[in-house]
Amino acid sequence: MTTADDNKDIQTISSSAPDTSTNVNSKANAKSKPNSKTKRKTPVEPVILQEKDIDEKHIRGSGNGGQKINKTSSCVQLMHRPTGTIVVCQDTRFLQQNRKIAYKRLKEKLDLQINGTASKIGKKVEKLRARKHKQRQRAKKKYQQKEVAESDDPEQTFGPCDTER
Repeated sequence: MTTADDNKDIQTISSSAPDTSTNVNSKANAKSKPNSKTKRKTPVEPVILQEKDIDEKHIRGSGNGGQKINKTSSCVQLMHRPTGTIVVCQDTRFLQQNRKIAYKRLKEKLDLQINGTASKIGKKVEKLRARKHKQRQRAKKKYQQKEVAESDDPEQTFGPCDTER
């Protein structure tokens, strides 16, 4: 049976132990100085889909797949009421897989509408756009160097069929 004196002794022992958690945190805070080279990330608003905001319809499929695809209602159409965004998915023959894919696509579409270039798809598009721009710049520079080299050449070279006049 423990007494009040025993409880006080336990409290004093626990309080007399050195508290290392504050030392660790202060060291971690000292090490995490902001680097001037790091980019500031724009705050990304998470997309949360609520069941009450989504109208889900199962419609008959069409296209390749024969009679089976035309008879079953495995095509999924989702409409997000607040934004009016509609997604239709008929990638597979199975309703549950199409539902999963449609919800994923709807979430990506809403993310693009809400967050713009900070969204997952927006980042991919910007990366692709930057890569294409860089390729165009390289090609432009290459052909400009060719033109300069050809204009510096005092003698024009003729092909095998061309003759000098």
